[in-house]
Amino acid sequence: MAETKRDYYEVLGVDKNADDAALKKAYRALAKKYHPDVNPGDAEAEKKFKEASEAYAVLSDADKRRQYDQFGHAAFENGGGGAGGFGGFDFNGADFSDIFGDIFGDLFGGGRRSGRANNGPMKGMNIRKGVRITFEEAIFGCEKELDIVLKDPCSKCGGTGAKPGTSPETCQKCGGRGQVVYTSQSFFGTVQNVQTCPDCGGSGKIVREKCSDCGGTGYIASKKKIKVTIPAGIDNGQSVRIREKGEPGTNGGPRGDLLVEVTVSRHPIFQRQDMHIFSTAPISFAQAALGGDVRIKTVDGDVLYTVKPGTKTDTKVRLKNKGVPSLRNSQIRGDHYVTLVIQTPEKLSAEAKEALRRFDELSGNSLNQEKGAGEEPKKKKKGFMDKLKETFED
Repeated sequence: MAETKRDYYEVLGVDKNADDAALKKAYRALAKKYHPDVNPGDAEAEKKFKEASEAYAVLSDADKRRQYDQFGHAAFENGGGGAGGFGGFDFNGADFSDIFGDIFGDLFGGGRRSGRANNGPMKGMNIRKGVRITFEEAIFGCEKELDIVLKDPCSKCGGTGAKPGTSPETCQKCGGRGQVVYTSQSFFGTVQNVQTCPDCGGSGKIVREKCSDCGGTGYIASKKKIKVTIPAGIDNGQSVRIREKGEPGTNGGPRGDLLVEVTVSRHPIFQRQDMHIFSTAPISFAQAALGGDVRIKTVDGDVLYTVKPGTKTDTKVRLKNKGVPSLRNSQIRGDHYVTLVIQTPEKLSAEAKEALRRFDELSGNSLNQEKGAGEEPKKKKKGFMDKLKETFED
């Protein structure tokens, strides 16, 4: 039987409204406590470290956090979170470098180095864009075209950033490694921290004579149109990821991704909650009393619903499979819940009023309630003159 995963917020010991700083602080404390290098041979500590790392990888990523808040662990099952990592979870994109740099710098001495090599291939930064769609487009999916400024390798210098006929030189400060080592003494002994080289920015190369077209960056920015497929069932605030449409990578690394955040416009009739749709529908007094067919608006068009005789106002009915499609399987849909509201007529003809009076007489005569039998009429309250008259008569 598969082990049940704990809630990620519970794992880190933070509130569900915790900001990035609180998440980082909580994870840093757990990583220092359970890191395998601090607890060699302790399988339980290693398990807790991996559990905390998985939780931080999700909650520190805005897109993954939104998915987790809506779907829980199911958002990353069956390949939803990628392959590899702890429990099948993908840690790609999670940045632990600054945290581990602090941890190792604080805890370890004797020549241990923190950080990672920055002069190897690195994935480019992600680009974030927003798009607004209608309620119906969110239900059934759509395609949108976005104007995006993308960077492509400079054709003049071939992406090196150097003037044609010249080449980038090896950085003298870091020796082409892209990193510099700083040694300091602490209570624990000698601590060596590895940081990105400030001269070359981690590339290990220095461009002395820059390309005139790209200014030494190696890239030319241009506006392009990107088609985005919005899946059926997407909700407000969720994002669509388009692979390798972000910033270029460094040192031969892949491009980042384009993250398109969706904003769904409000609908004048329908409201959504997860996979279900809610609305109200007016019915006449005659339909409520006698029953009959009423026309109800849905995202699929109008449908006829048979109202039962004697239906009361605020009666709720369910239209099956008329809700929102599942993001995982568009063939599975939620339901549409409709609240029936009896409408009181405001303008009536003389014939209609007479018919209502006749109906009232036949169904209880509520318009002319008479006093019950045997009930004594209320005595008229005596005034001052009446009392004075009685005095003289006596």
